[in-house]
Amino acid sequence: MLTGPMQGKAMRRSGAAAPRIEWPTVLLIAGCYGAWAISGIFVWQSYPWLALVLMSVLIALQSSLMHEASHGHPTRNALVNELMVGLPIGLVFPYRRFKTLHLRHHADERLTDPFDDPESYYHALWKYQELPGWLRWLLGINNTMVGRLLIGPAIMDVGFVLTDFKLMLEGDRAVRRAWLHHVIGLAVVVPVVLFVFDMPWWAYLIPAYFGQSLIAIRTFAEHQWSERPDGRTLIVERSPLSFLFLNNNLHLVHHKLPTVAWYKLPALFRERREEWLKLNDHYVYPNYFALLKDYAFKAKEPVVHPVLRRVPEPGTAFRPRVRARNVSGLGTAPVPAEPPKE
Repeated sequence: MLTGPMQGKAMRRSGAAAPRIEWPTVLLIAGCYGAWAISGIFVWQSYPWLALVLMSVLIALQSSLMHEASHGHPTRNALVNELMVGLPIGLVFPYRRFKTLHLRHHADERLTDPFDDPESYYHALWKYQELPGWLRWLLGINNTMVGRLLIGPAIMDVGFVLTDFKLMLEGDRAVRRAWLHHVIGLAVVVPVVLFVFDMPWWAYLIPAYFGQSLIAIRTFAEHQWSERPDGRTLIVERSPLSFLFLNNNLHLVHHKLPTVAWYKLPALFRERREEWLKLNDHYVYPNYFALLKDYAFKAKEPVVHPVLRRVPEPGTAFRPRVRARNVSGLGTAPVPAEPPKE
């Protein structure tokens, strides 16, 4: 977290006593699901391609809202937040699994670690060497920006589902509960799509997939390896996609102030811009187009982590410093974790 005057001023500016209900987020959640329903019921019948585009955007927005809820928004009640954003219009990710894994990701000291950071795109050298050649090739393509947008969702979805399936077979009750809740949500979404929207299942897979591609624009370069944990997190200063990403383009600001609502992040960044840029060693891009121009067909990072996990090593499994209820998907305190001392 931030220390000293910078943290104090940032928290005072954001309002240390957050409102019990953050109405901008509540209204955005209602608008997101309402627009999704309108796109399916009305737009799909007359303008199917427009409906698919709108749904892709709305599925991406709902993903951003899931992220916001995982950090204790828009209410102070985690179950209420889950009910508000948990309807799985994106099909793939159970909200509770997303929350559990994302809060583990917020251990900044472990960012990019192939094992301890669930959102790392780096691989351990020794694990990478065990992979078949075709998969190594795909992972290399996936580290270009165009590759991440086109094949990234497929690679991520297959890996995530297979990993969770294995955990369920091993008896992980929290994972089983998360997927049970997800299936209940799908029991609502799928009939609505098929019978209310009158949309073929294969057609709905198009926005479900490309909604993830839109989010991949943000996540493509969000983190890189640096000896300093604060140097691992990106800032993209301006983008027409900022609203879709709920200002997570200012990703360092979010990582340092993870409980601050999305609509307060831009002002916090602007008022101390130079300090933020110094904090992350100027890991900054003016916009996402600049990233695309540099890395459309060129890998930004190596597939193998340049420093960590070069050889198999024994050690205690990392767990984030959050309440057990939180890790299971319910608690209300999304505090960043601290790694064990080694």
